[in-house]
Amino acid sequence: MRLTDFWERLEQSFGPAYARSIAADHAFTELGGRTIDGAIAHGIETVTIWRAVVAAYPDRVPSQLR
Repeated sequence: MRLTDFWERLEQSFGPAYARSIAADHAFTELGGRTIDGAIAHGIETVTIWRAVVAAYPDRVPSQLR
């Protein structure tokens, strides 16, 4: 998944402002305790990051974006 696709999905699921907040503030267990921003900086693939988001927020991510 391209990085631009990842951000589009995150913003569609949470809205632009909340998406940035989640990316900066939420530490995901599935990402080794990293935030989204930290995982991207660490070189973790965006598809892996997206799967962690979906697992953490299953009710928030629309089925067509999973």
